Amino acid sequence: MAGRRMMLAAIVVLGVGTYLMRLGGVLLRERIELSDNLQRLLPMAATALLTALAATSTLMAGSGFAGVARPAGVMVGALLAWRKAPFVVVVVAAAAAAALLRLAGID
Repeated sequence: MAGRRMMLAAIVVLGVGTYLMRLGGVLLRERIELSDNLQRLLPMAATALLTALAATSTLMAGSGFAGVARPAGVMVGALLAWRKAPFVVVVVAAAAAAALLRLAGID
């Protein structure tokens, strides 16, 4: 019972903290002025962060290399996305490429 209360308290604290952080952004937007250089760099920082996250998720499984099938599937999906294929086609083709490679014994 005490474990459930602790879990519930942690969820409530995290929810309130998340809400306050988001509310802080809205309330402080008018009060904080960012330099032109910083405003130019912020979108690039977000892109770099998302790219690093995608690369890590693609190449790593736990603490080791994910194998060849997953990066190959991601490459198929990236190629189709670059060619502006519909999202469903991108996801299905990427999953199918990885699955076919694993079925062929290439992990």
